[in-house]
Amino acid sequence: MIRFILIRLLQAIPVLLAIYTITFFMIKAAPGGPFDDERKVSESVLEKQKAYYGYSDSLSTQYVRLLKRHVTFDFPPLASVPGLTSGDIIKNHFGPSVQLGLLAMLVAVLIGVPTGTLASTKPNSPLDYAPMSVAMIGICLPTFVIGPLLALVFGLWLGWLPVSGWFEWKHRILPALTLGLFYAAYIARMTRGGMLEILGMDYVRTARAKGLKELIVVFKHALRGGIMPVVSFFGPALAGVVSGSFVVETIFQVPGMGRHFVQAALNRDHSLILTTVLFYAILIIIANILVDIIQVILNPKLRYQ
Repeated sequence: MIRFILIRLLQAIPVLLAIYTITFFMIKAAPGGPFDDERKVSESVLEKQKAYYGYSDSLSTQYVRLLKRHVTFDFPPLASVPGLTSGDIIKNHFGPSVQLGLLAMLVAVLIGVPTGTLASTKPNSPLDYAPMSVAMIGICLPTFVIGPLLALVFGLWLGWLPVSGWFEWKHRILPALTLGLFYAAYIARMTRGGMLEILGMDYVRTARAKGLKELIVVFKHALRGGIMPVVSFFGPALAGVVSGSFVVETIFQVPGMGRHFVQAALNRDHSLILTTVLFYAILIIIANILVDIIQVILNPKLRYQ
């Protein structure tokens, strides 16, 4: 297992370097910069600002310097937010994004896996059509529709939950539901597909022929293999929700990273863009490694692939 993990970590190094290189030259090729403002400043002040933040150096010098600073965790100062570094943004705003992402995935798994499993046990029946139709609606409805609807019903009409802020556990319910319901729809459909394939295999038919109860056949023998597609999907999905959803954070005023990432792109703040992109890439790599480990545990044959 240790060798398996080390190989995955070594494979991540060239991936991160490629992501850094592509992101660096893309943002440098984009028009505009962090010092473009409606308020004009003198040329001498502009040159001093560029020199201070390193924008007046050659591209190769900036590339190497920023790479060294990110490797040594010496994060560069931000041109768009004076006095802060990109590391400060991550440290101050990663916590809410992590909480929101984990809660959303918990909601997605608790809803999606049982729903998909139930639908797979009665294919082409009302117990199959009803939840899968709801799941399809959930896939088609984006978070910027689900979020306001939940806030309208449970926040304004019923008054059960707060619709903005991030102070106590009640403030986490609606944002987590908004993100979780969206992913629950995908998980339900993937669980149904995986379970239908497993339930048709010989060893499952043999278990039924032995007279085992259907619950034991489904949850003990079939579910372990049936959720393999969900496990594969869980890695990038978890990294996506943890890194922050700009739409959900904006709707419910969650102080997460998603809003800062979008704002960095609008402000052309190269340092913050590079840091957040690399941070998101590391999250995805870690999540995928965890998924690989879980898949190996569920299916030991994968250890040697």
